[in-house]
Amino acid sequence: MLSITINGREVKVEPGSTILQAAEKMGIFIPTFCYDPQLSQVGACRICVVEVEKARALVASCCTPAAEGMVVHTDSERVLTARQANLSLLLANHPLDCLTCEKTGECKLQDYCYLYGIDESDFIGEQKDYDLANTNPFLTRDMNKCILCGLCVRICHDINGAGAIEFINRGFDSKVTPAFDDPLEYSSCVFCGMCVDACPVGALIPKESIRQGRPWELESVKTVCPYCGVGCGLELFVKDNKVVKVKGDITNSVNRGQTCVKGHFGIDFLDSPERLKAPLVKKNGEFVETSWEEALELVATKLKEVQPTEVAGLASARATNEENYLFQKLFRMLGTNSIDHCARL
Repeated sequence: MLSITINGREVKVEPGSTILQAAEKMGIFIPTFCYDPQLSQVGACRICVVEVEKARALVASCCTPAAEGMVVHTDSERVLTARQANLSLLLANHPLDCLTCEKTGECKLQDYCYLYGIDESDFIGEQKDYDLANTNPFLTRDMNKCILCGLCVRICHDINGAGAIEFINRGFDSKVTPAFDDPLEYSSCVFCGMCVDACPVGALIPKESIRQGRPWELESVKTVCPYCGVGCGLELFVKDNKVVKVKGDITNSVNRGQTCVKGHFGIDFLDSPERLKAPLVKKNGEFVETSWEEALELVATKLKEVQPTEVAGLASARATNEENYLFQKLFRMLGTNSIDHCARL
């Protein structure tokens, strides 16, 4: 174990630990934009800089390894001045429509500006003016709000493997986008939504959650995705008994926060007017709602009237493995092997 002193307090950490991890172990807050424990660290945003005694310059705490005897200051005058200048530079090229921004209440840029007393930028100059990318059905991309932290890029490459987005151009013209600045739907994007979940500001917003509620109005409920048999963990955000947003559950050991397009964005069926809420029985050529007792009685009666070879069963991925097992046992008991599963689609 290594001994490191942070803000006058000593802590022992494992070799290879970063200054940020040591500070987190002590309960000391250090702001971050580009940091994600799932990813390799690049120290791109520089908001997490700290002062290390005898070091020539401030260092990025998220990617600087702790060393034996290191003495660190996370809130010195030099550090606070650097963070304030960093935030002021970001605000110089960032829309200030916080009143109507969907990210209000969970925007790191907004929170840090509040924390460090930055209400406007000291720097005046040209600002980005990109058109809102709103052509696909799942999310909106407002690159005017992008702070170029690179979290979305690294998640797309390192975790999902799609590699749909990357940095293009240099300097003021730097931008996160698919190749040739094409729309997302013409790239290798699979719309898993992980970039949306990772974005610390309002650059990436899921369409289904727009104007559906502020973060503090939403109740978080963890569940299992019903779309297939993998059993991915999802975190649902609910307002007035309606699911308005979905994220992958980072604590779930099955998917560790990863989702597919259906699990992340396919929630419209929940409140669809076409959703069946009761069994239907055909009477006089038309389907009418009935009770489960009548429906099951009808099914049992009809099964007795036909030969086993005339019966087939179609199971559902939205049922549990145990339910599907019982389903196929039932049909084999009835004397048929004609059983299939909707996941084969």
